[in-house]
Amino acid sequence: MEEGCGYWMPDKRALISCWNKEGSDSLARSLVEMGWEIVSTGGTAEYLRDADIPVTPVEEVTGFPSLLGGRVKTLHPALNAGILARRDRHTDMDELEAEAYGTIDLVAVNLYPFEEVTRDGADMDRALENIDIGGVTLLRAAAKNWPSVIVLCDPGDYESTVAQLQTGDPPEGTRRRLAARAFGHTARYDALIADHLAAPGELPVESAIAVKRRSILRYGENPHQRAALYSWPDGSGFDLGEYEQLGGPDLSFNNFLDVDAAVGVVAEFPETAVCAVKHTNPCGAALGGTPAEAFARTYEGDPVSIYGGVVALNRPVDEAVVDFIRGAKLFLEVIVAPDYTSEALEKLARRKKLRVLRLGAGAWSLRPGSRTGRFLRGGLLLSDSDCETTLPEDWDVVGSHHPEEAMCDAHFAWMVCKHTKSNAIVLAKDRALVGVGAGQMNRIASARLAVEAAGERARGAAMASDGFLPFPDVVELAAERGIAVLVQPGGSIRDDASAAVAEEAGMSLIFTGRRHFKH
Repeated sequence: MEEGCGYWMPDKRALISCWNKEGSDSLARSLVEMGWEIVSTGGTAEYLRDADIPVTPVEEVTGFPSLLGGRVKTLHPALNAGILARRDRHTDMDELEAEAYGTIDLVAVNLYPFEEVTRDGADMDRALENIDIGGVTLLRAAAKNWPSVIVLCDPGDYESTVAQLQTGDPPEGTRRRLAARAFGHTARYDALIADHLAAPGELPVESAIAVKRRSILRYGENPHQRAALYSWPDGSGFDLGEYEQLGGPDLSFNNFLDVDAAVGVVAEFPETAVCAVKHTNPCGAALGGTPAEAFARTYEGDPVSIYGGVVALNRPVDEAVVDFIRGAKLFLEVIVAPDYTSEALEKLARRKKLRVLRLGAGAWSLRPGSRTGRFLRGGLLLSDSDCETTLPEDWDVVGSHHPEEAMCDAHFAWMVCKHTKSNAIVLAKDRALVGVGAGQMNRIASARLAVEAAGERARGAAMASDGFLPFPDVVELAAERGIAVLVQPGGSIRDDASAAVAEEAGMSLIFTGRRHFKH
């Protein structure tokens, strides 16, 4: 042992300073049993002393008291030099000896709960006091010097680290992995703070994405691709914090995409709604007086495509819904709802390949102000989420033919079209989907697919287009098939030509003034 700073320093020292003290007593006790000295800050030191673990207060190491109400207590060279000193560089070690500083060989720190307090609506003063400075500095210093220092930011790593120390020293791969985790942890922490302080709606000049890995998936879109599920801190999309799987195999990458798409559709409606999705596009959707009625009408929209699909309901699933699924001999990949009756769950449990998901209340409402993004080769696109849409009372009915009773179908078609890949054409009748044309390279091709899928159901239906109609050909096709009302954003230089065709055919034409492309 060496003598310095007024006390005996053992060969190994650990600095433990944790807001979340889970497991810190077991970690400290195990290290003491192996001959380590434990250095700790106020609250953690008291916690460890209460557990009868010998602790050296950090003030005894630094020679300075905690300052500014605790804002400054670990920002001192006696700690940071002890962490950052390169053990294989004589000049570093000579400087430590000259200052009578000992090395620190393990840092276990977790940070003030900024994410939790801001999620709970803390005012700015409380938010600022929960921005950790010293803890982040300690983690980054230890992670930088990972060849010599073990860094622990997650209580889940304590037990395995102790086990490795009991048989020797953690290997280089473990130390490096823990360092990478610490840098990722502090980067996410800073990203949360930056997002909180940014002006509402501001797109940042520089940004880190504050996501946290929830699970590793079997594979990505295809079996040769690796994939994992990450959650946003604000629960954007469906609320991962409240997501619970009640039955069936693990969800795949593609399952999650389809669940997100299906929930996005039914979240648009205050009424009882069901949506079936295949490859992220709605293949069936309907409103109904009961979940079973809405489910049956969704199925009737396209009984072929729904097979092997994902279905979302914005009301609890009851026994009648399950009986319909069984009666239709319908195979589904996933069913997702806010809840299930006990009878429904009992019957669904017999379908071993069906993934049954329950989403909490936060998943079923739209989130104005949230963002969405797409990764590119070497970059990232960020934008506001498409949460806002126009209402029928804001629409411009063109010409002399007013839709009246068909307005409800027009609105339903418009909302489903918003969630369909562009170029998108959607047909609805009696507030149920009867035809979809999605993802085509020209709009008339999508229109032909939609009316072909609808067949005779197209007569008297509402047609929605996610973008304006550059030519009157879609209107002409709609007129031929007896479409009652066509709703589209408007804004084409040929809008007059489309309006003239609609007027002559006795069709209602509506301009919403808003586009809903979904690439």
